[in-house]
Amino acid sequence: MSGPGYDPNPRYQPVGGSVGTGWDDPVAELPPAPFVLAVDGPATQDWGRLTADLAERLRSRYGPVHVLDTSALFAPWEVVVERTTSAELPDDPDFARLADGSLADLLDVHEHAGAPESGVLLVTGPGAALLTHDVLWYADRPKRWAEAEITAGTGRNLGQRTGRGTTRRLFYVDWPLLDRHRDALLPGVDRWFDVQDPDRPTSVDGGTLRRTAAALSDRPFRTRPFFNSTSWGGHWAQTELGVNPDAPSTALGYELIAPESGVLLGDSAEAELELPFAAVVALHPAEVLGADVHARFGTSFPVRFDYLDTVGGGSLSVHCHPQPEYMSRVFGWPYTQHETYYVLATAGGRSIYLGLHEDVDVAAFDAEAHAAAHDGVPFDITDHVQEHPATAHQLYLVPAGTPHGSGEGNVVLEISATPYLYSLRFYDWLRRDAAGRQRPVHVDHAFRNLDTTRQGKVVQEELIQEPRALRSGDGWCAELIGALPEMFFEVRRLVLQAGGRAPLETGDSFHAWTVVEGEAAVFTAGPHTHRLAYAETMVVPAAVGAYAVEAAGDVRLVQALVP
Repeated sequence: MSGPGYDPNPRYQPVGGSVGTGWDDPVAELPPAPFVLAVDGPATQDWGRLTADLAERLRSRYGPVHVLDTSALFAPWEVVVERTTSAELPDDPDFARLADGSLADLLDVHEHAGAPESGVLLVTGPGAALLTHDVLWYADRPKRWAEAEITAGTGRNLGQRTGRGTTRRLFYVDWPLLDRHRDALLPGVDRWFDVQDPDRPTSVDGGTLRRTAAALSDRPFRTRPFFNSTSWGGHWAQTELGVNPDAPSTALGYELIAPESGVLLGDSAEAELELPFAAVVALHPAEVLGADVHARFGTSFPVRFDYLDTVGGGSLSVHCHPQPEYMSRVFGWPYTQHETYYVLATAGGRSIYLGLHEDVDVAAFDAEAHAAAHDGVPFDITDHVQEHPATAHQLYLVPAGTPHGSGEGNVVLEISATPYLYSLRFYDWLRRDAAGRQRPVHVDHAFRNLDTTRQGKVVQEELIQEPRALRSGDGWCAELIGALPEMFFEVRRLVLQAGGRAPLETGDSFHAWTVVEGEAAVFTAGPHTHRLAYAETMVVPAAVGAYAVEAAGDVRLVQALVP
């Protein structure tokens, strides 16, 4: 374990500018009228409130303000659905193929281009940048807000004018389209806003945004963690890290999940802005990822770090993840969801479910899983899936197609490939959701992807590996603790004794780190020094090159990289 020190709000200074608050100063910087101001951003946003607040300030300075809401430009909802529905999963209740194409495919902007004769044309909403404009602002909110609102029934999907949105469309349709659109705008955005608090938006000018992203790509930094609740969630992060004390649980700790993580900029909570981590990568992919990793993965940061907290909660479902061909053909991701489980803490006598029994009867497993899913008939998952002791600081490898899950009483640091929305459940203990409905399982998907070679003694021999020494020095040693030919990343561990200082080199790949034992480690890279406390995760971009890690006391860290 560790001493205190976990920081849930790491902040970094913007470069060449500062974080401003409110609308007044940005409005004062606009050019003389007439002009077109486009304010783009995600769909789940209170665009009515934003537009009214901004139009009021524009009117007081420029006179007439003509407002165009891009929701009026979207194709009819049935057309939006038709254009974003794949033949692969048209009727699946839980999953959809990732939407391809662009946001422009869903709007008709041709008849609405051009500046007004006087005053200001204010264009707001998703796709506003597609209209001819003089000034471009982007008004962002982190994705956790969208998920919460859709789940609560108060949010709508992209292009939806009435009704309730679904997380299925949010995850697999809205976010891919909006992310590609946002990333394409980054080089030309004149001002970036964070409107998590509509009463007090914060912003930086476009030059500051891009200078700051460049600076981050050349130094170690952390993303803002986020802890979410689930029906199986535990309470370790509440009791040990002091986060979200009033939440129902701290089941999922998103330390570094590129599609959702953000980087906080500013001096304090009173003047801070959360910039998407993906925006930093999109602006400087080779510097963050490394040239070879960028060539392979584009602007997708391919590794994620998150916590699965079941301490005082319940066991995770037993599930698997899509095989590579299935992930590409059916779900649309170019790489699949290989995982590893690093047991950070366990109460003793707890379990990790991993792999199949020798000579497993797959047909019987299939029949029992279907009976549980459709008729609520319980069965013993350990008749088919191996149950292993959960051992603190052991890494368990989970290549795609391997059945797995964490039992109650564990804190698992999941070091995995970035895709994170494809848990194909065999069995979820007949658990029920808040409305009393049995939680969905995905038995057909799961058995189509089950890797039946992961059975018997091969599981222990290949997926629960012993550490192998890599390098060592005075007061430190580096170990390889997990690697498989089919998994594109590997997991290493650095063990530091008090006073030890390990010299490291990124080579041509980013490094991602978490302190898994001890109080803290200190990273030094050129002029930058960064303390990393117990349970915190940090990225060292490939552009950093040489750096060092040291600790005052005994410390262990785990590391992921693409070798």
